[in-house]
Amino acid sequence: MSGIRLGADCLSTYEEGIKREWIIGNGLGGYASSTVIGAGTRTYHGLLVAAPENSPGRFVLLSSLDEEISTDEELYKLAVHKFTDTVSPTGFNCLSEYVQNPFPLWVYQPGDFTVKKKVFMVHNSNTTCILYDIESITEEALLKIFPLINSRDFHYTARSGYLSFSQKAYPEGVDLESSNGFTFSLSSNLEYHSDPRWYYNLEYDAEKQRGLNYQEDNFSPGYFEGKLKPGTSRFFIIASTDDIPPLNLRKVDELYKRAVNRQNLLILNSRLTDPFALKLLRATDTFTVKNPFSGENTIIAGYHWYSDWGRDTMISLTGLYLIPYRHEEARSVLMNFAKYCRKGLIPNTFPSFGGEPVYNTVDASLWFIHAVSRYFAYTGNFLFLADIWDTIEAIIDNYRKGTNFGICMDSDHLIQQGPQLTWMDAKIGERAVTPRAGKACEINALWYNALKIASSLGTILGKEVFLYEMLADGVASNFESTFWNPETNCLFDLVCQDEAGNEVKDPAIRPNQIFAVALPNTMLPPDKEKAIVDRVEKDLLTPFGLRSLSSDHPLYKGQYHGDAFTRDTAYHNGTAWPWLLGAYVRAYRKVNNYSKKSLEDMRALLEGFDTHFETAGFGTISEVFNGDYPHSPGGCIAQAWSVAEIFRAYVEDVLEVRPLLSTISPVVLSTISQEMDMMSFSSMKINEKTT
Repeated sequence: MSGIRLGADCLSTYEEGIKREWIIGNGLGGYASSTVIGAGTRTYHGLLVAAPENSPGRFVLLSSLDEEISTDEELYKLAVHKFTDTVSPTGFNCLSEYVQNPFPLWVYQPGDFTVKKKVFMVHNSNTTCILYDIESITEEALLKIFPLINSRDFHYTARSGYLSFSQKAYPEGVDLESSNGFTFSLSSNLEYHSDPRWYYNLEYDAEKQRGLNYQEDNFSPGYFEGKLKPGTSRFFIIASTDDIPPLNLRKVDELYKRAVNRQNLLILNSRLTDPFALKLLRATDTFTVKNPFSGENTIIAGYHWYSDWGRDTMISLTGLYLIPYRHEEARSVLMNFAKYCRKGLIPNTFPSFGGEPVYNTVDASLWFIHAVSRYFAYTGNFLFLADIWDTIEAIIDNYRKGTNFGICMDSDHLIQQGPQLTWMDAKIGERAVTPRAGKACEINALWYNALKIASSLGTILGKEVFLYEMLADGVASNFESTFWNPETNCLFDLVCQDEAGNEVKDPAIRPNQIFAVALPNTMLPPDKEKAIVDRVEKDLLTPFGLRSLSSDHPLYKGQYHGDAFTRDTAYHNGTAWPWLLGAYVRAYRKVNNYSKKSLEDMRALLEGFDTHFETAGFGTISEVFNGDYPHSPGGCIAQAWSVAEIFRAYVEDVLEVRPLLSTISPVVLSTISQEMDMMSFSSMKINEKTT
């Protein structure tokens, strides 16, 4: 697969160069990331951002490497830093090319030199490797590389007065310990020289625009130095929190080949050949991680600042794990979240690695049941169902009887909940921007879907499922009359009560209703499903996602930018979300009878993201886009459910590569039940022989 490339025209100025960022992960939630010109614009940028042992979260350890090449006549600096009112050095002036295939590669051409720089991480290790290939026609040129380090939570900035470092230097590198207790090492085949100094008042433009702290100091413990010979010289620098053995150039090359081969194996295992699908597949890997403390598989919701979120994980499971044939990891994720189920609630989030889960969500548990059904559809692993069945039962039982946060089934069989529990959960202080307390349309679509899934899967296991069918019938008999709005020919978003106890129906046109069409089990007649899709297309569809609110609404905000207050106000009031296109594509194809035209329409829509791969987060998909034209990206540069749902929709609904069991028909249920009975009988006979 060919990589993604930027030429000098996209790299020639600071303003142009900082528009694009790159990120690579290590499978543990750690990462390396910066802009394509090497200028840090976020507190989250760094060449080694890790979750060291016993840390409460992720920490920036190696911020950057400042390279200099000197001759008797010239000094070339390849780094880029922003200080107050100035950019210095301006290494982008020497930068001729940036390529990502699969890892970042920079090509600099300072004077008579050509410098090729690669960055990659060792999988399942807090280790970043930087490789240099330098071509020179000059005698006695000197290379110096200055590491800029830190030791701080990646959400914040640090000043020299709050941090200090001790170092143990040796010819090939240095062991470092920070005053806040973190240790890591830098090693190289260049010679290390201790020369401690601080870099003061670096500025991060992205944080300044977001209204956050944007100035800090970085420490440089010394520098690495070596002479360049005529021809090609090769060097490396490794930053790691692990106790790694001494490495030479051959071993580092082997690590690089192993990292590339791992990426190639992901492609081979996926069995996909479509070029756009393979680009999306590449983007999935960064989000699939193991918790560094527990070793459990999970999903990082978004980079740079999110941890693992239950809702996002369940929505993303098909695209990140099932389509790429990472089925054992998918099973581990489901079992992990099932382990933390409390009173029928799957965790909303784990605030930091090793932190206690927070349960304030109404939909994560319903998405969990959906994810279990998708896992079964892809694997046919009905033995897994027996392991997970108790969790499914607990979710439905607690939702039916009532659980925390006001989540309970009303007398009409519909689910109601307290404020700020759906995916539209932004808060300003203690005020929920879109509270949505009451009965939300997508929650009840998910509730019906979960009940029908429980009935189907329970039948496979030989369970009594009459209650689930009865509840599903009750939901279906009340959903349309409760949520259908004949004036807008679509669904009310929310049904609730005012302070006087009067029923209030919110006519705001939001994308949540699309799930009443897109989920596997739905309740509305075909004409109303078609009307919903038509309304969503007319009022909410953009090239990069569905708007979270119609532009006709008085609360609509078409721009997502500025400080936290401004962004949070717009977050679910007009901002467009790529992940919602997954449901839209499925619904569109369904109501258009899976016609050839509907396929080509949706192919064109999804392939529009091909251009986005070269903006914002390089090779990935952003969290959100402006609702207004030209729909500029914002939020996280890489979002799990953005990538996962675009990938899933493209593979399943455009390429029409469907899972093993696309639908669980009565015939399939009967066959599987018979197989279960036969396995149980065989197991009994084996046990009899054993005894």
